[in-house]
Amino acid sequence: MEPTMNNKMIQFMPGLVLSAAVTLAAWLLELVEVGIFGRAWLESLVLAILLGSLIRTCMPVPERFEPGIRFSAKILLEVAVVLLGASVSAAAILERGLPLLGGIALSVVLAIGFSYAVGKLFRLPHRMALLIACGNSICGNSAIAAVAPVIDADGKDVAAAIAFTAVLGVVVVLLLPVLDHAFGMTTLQYGVFAGMTVYAVPQVLAAAAPVSQASLQVGTVVKLVRVLMLGPVVLLLSLFGRQGEQGEQRRAPALSHLVPWFIVGFLGLMALRSFDLLPHALLAPAHVGAGWLTSMSMAALGLGVDARSVLRAGGKVSLVVVVSLVGLGAISWSLIALLAIR
Repeated sequence: MEPTMNNKMIQFMPGLVLSAAVTLAAWLLELVEVGIFGRAWLESLVLAILLGSLIRTCMPVPERFEPGIRFSAKILLEVAVVLLGASVSAAAILERGLPLLGGIALSVVLAIGFSYAVGKLFRLPHRMALLIACGNSICGNSAIAAVAPVIDADGKDVAAAIAFTAVLGVVVVLLLPVLDHAFGMTTLQYGVFAGMTVYAVPQVLAAAAPVSQASLQVGTVVKLVRVLMLGPVVLLLSLFGRQGEQGEQRRAPALSHLVPWFIVGFLGLMALRSFDLLPHALLAPAHVGAGWLTSMSMAALGLGVDARSVLRAGGKVSLVVVVSLVGLGAISWSLIALLAIR
């Protein structure tokens, strides 16, 4: 048994080292961005998948790297999803009141349904439509990364979904303050709108901080509610989201596939965090570890994707992402109006 394990580790090492090197390069590029622009317009996670895809596109990757690349893209991603649960606490969110919380949850569900319908209208494959729907409606790259292994999405779909939602996420951060002035939103309205429409938590901070501290606080709380929806949505997808490309339902999967181990781990850590049962000293390392492992898995996904195959489907995918985001904005503003948020 031990020699077998040693052989596996030897097989994994080249791909693991390459994925780690791409991740380190992406992290350094993010630092350069911060040094030049004062903020990171493209996060290291996005840069990792872009760099990995660039390597795969420009040069052949030797076969000996493939086992470690596949391991990084799957196992490390699942471990990262588990660690993400330690960053989500339901306790702080409940303080804002049940109507807002229920409205945000309903808005996420409606946004997923709308985005998925748009994807199918434009004849995107089932898995790609789901990835874009969850990425737009919940938390961008993290949602795409969490949903991908549950619906058996391949690297090309994940890379395309992340690439386009990441670029659009930067555009949204730039446009939101302009919309604030154009529509004369109050600080509370803008905070809710930013938290509902911006993909990543750091991007919420970048979009809301220039407006006011109150908008920043409200936007962060709303965003955390959206992140909290990741667990239930992924669990439901593991039960009902495994359709074939032509719409036929697959044979019922095994229990381990219905409730993947990393979803159980995510919900378990989230519950421990919510009841303050996790040692505080572990929270920061868990957050850093989740970010690093996610970046490594994205680098590995990029290393498995020839960008030329992604670009061939780029126009349709980008149009679906844009239309889906406009729908999310309309749903978010309807929530603000319905709850009479002032």
